[in-house]
Amino acid sequence: MSEIITERSGSILRVQLNRPAKKNAMTLNMYATLAELLNDAANDDHIRVVLWYGAGDSFCAGNDVEDFLKNPPGPGESPQALLENALINFDKPLIAAVHGAAIGGGTTMLMHCDFVYAGESAKFQMPFVNLGLVPEFGSSFSVPTRMGYIHAAELILLGLPFDARRAAELGFVTRVVPDEKLLATATETARKLTEKPAGALQACKMLMKRFSREYIEQAMNVENEEYASRLHSADTREAFAAFLEKRAPHFATHTEGVQ
Repeated sequence: MSEIITERSGSILRVQLNRPAKKNAMTLNMYATLAELLNDAANDDHIRVVLWYGAGDSFCAGNDVEDFLKNPPGPGESPQALLENALINFDKPLIAAVHGAAIGGGTTMLMHCDFVYAGESAKFQMPFVNLGLVPEFGSSFSVPTRMGYIHAAELILLGLPFDARRAAELGFVTRVVPDEKLLATATETARKLTEKPAGALQACKMLMKRFSREYIEQAMNVENEEYASRLHSADTREAFAAFLEKRAPHFATHTEGVQ
């Protein structure tokens, strides 16, 4: 069974994360595949819009822990970095339809979408600090920029979960809709976008993002270096051990230096 399923509907490319038993948790192969799909779509004149969603009861539960621990990302050209670059350089409209769990990268990847429709069941969280890690996908810049530092601190430093209604209040999602209307709503927006002049549409997106793109790229580079460093910390080793052993973690009492 393919971990990612694609379907062409006219000039719309539908991309479904397809690991429902694992809540669509991302493997290295999925990162690389999704990056390739976006890069190919960017260069395909017949594709005007990409619509992204998850199979089963969730959007994406972040990294697949077992796969992640076997192949932790480094500061260089990791599969995660390939997807980061593909997302930031994707100039066509990108729409996400989110239901159920959107955890870790399942939340931060959404910051690169132009439209995010959240089903009423959607639950978001950026629990990186709970694992002794830092945010990624440029979210250390994009989250406080979008919703303000105070709100970002609550979500990133405490790693608090937030529901669809709170996401809408913070300007994190375009709109909250009933789960049963989620995909239809996102699809209707995709259809409307295909009726716009493609060149002007991409130019509008480029103009709106031109100032932030450089800062997000810088944030990604620093995040990736810090993330790779934190993976080897005692706190992160303890966090993952506790996760696998289904117990509370016991973190060190001293502070590890920031790179």
